[in-house]
Amino acid sequence: MPYRTLAPGQTARIHVHDVETGEDVVVHEDAKTLFEAPNWSIDGRSLLVNGDGELWSLPPEQGWAPERVRFRGLPAINNDHVLDPAGSQVFLSADDGHIYRGPLSGGEASRVTTEDGVWHFLHGISPDGLTLAYVHLRSFDEPGLLGVVGSDGTGTTIVDTGPGHIDGPEWSPDGRWIYFNTERWADRPGHAQLARIPSGGGETERLLESGTVDWFPHLSPDGRRAVYLEFPAGTVGHPADLPVTMVVVDVADWSSPLERIAVPGGQGTINVNSWAPDSRRFAYVSYPIG
Repeated sequence: MPYRTLAPGQTARIHVHDVETGEDVVVHEDAKTLFEAPNWSIDGRSLLVNGDGELWSLPPEQGWAPERVRFRGLPAINNDHVLDPAGSQVFLSADDGHIYRGPLSGGEASRVTTEDGVWHFLHGISPDGLTLAYVHLRSFDEPGLLGVVGSDGTGTTIVDTGPGHIDGPEWSPDGRWIYFNTERWADRPGHAQLARIPSGGGETERLLESGTVDWFPHLSPDGRRAVYLEFPAGTVGHPADLPVTMVVVDVADWSSPLERIAVPGGQGTINVNSWAPDSRRFAYVSYPIG
């Protein structure tokens, strides 16, 4: 799976957005590397992004350029990566279909998953660091399933979420729920909606009924807010280079947005949880052309 590149005249802008003040700061703009999927280090001092099949790190403030985090034994990666809650390790989805683990500072990477012939698209880690949530995909012609596996690679389980493709599974901060988007209720191709399921399995609960195509619900560390990506009605999948909207909500009422942020983006904008440890800022990437 080749990594994405910028179109002629396009740039990748890494933003930090403050949900309390509305301040939105572009901390880095790049015309060479297509950066994607920011998330935040546990200490709040670094953003992690992928680009050119590698992981990069930069401070969440202006004046700094991303630096490669260099690994040994790691294939090219895609835009799915999450940090171990302890803060010193990072889990990464690679383009050989497997999940890997490596030191946050770089070094030797080791493969976590063992099942070949399956794509493991990583999105979440349990608060205790013991379990990973990923999209289990045998073929791109089949719906993705919710898979969970021990962070040591043992005990793979497929969680029944009902029919339809799912994506973006990640735990709530209290560990009680796994949040994701699903086509379970779709009345037309690609009509993804937001949902959650108890972390031990059970009934899938719809969070919001909308006419748009909604992806990647990310809860803030304090569990009070969430941000998700709203694609135009009729979108199939989560393609790149569309006019999309990031929607910020109070988790007590998903139907009443606190803020709507329109950006040129889609794939790569907020594929993984990008909230800061302070629960008031999140990072994202936009892709303007011209």
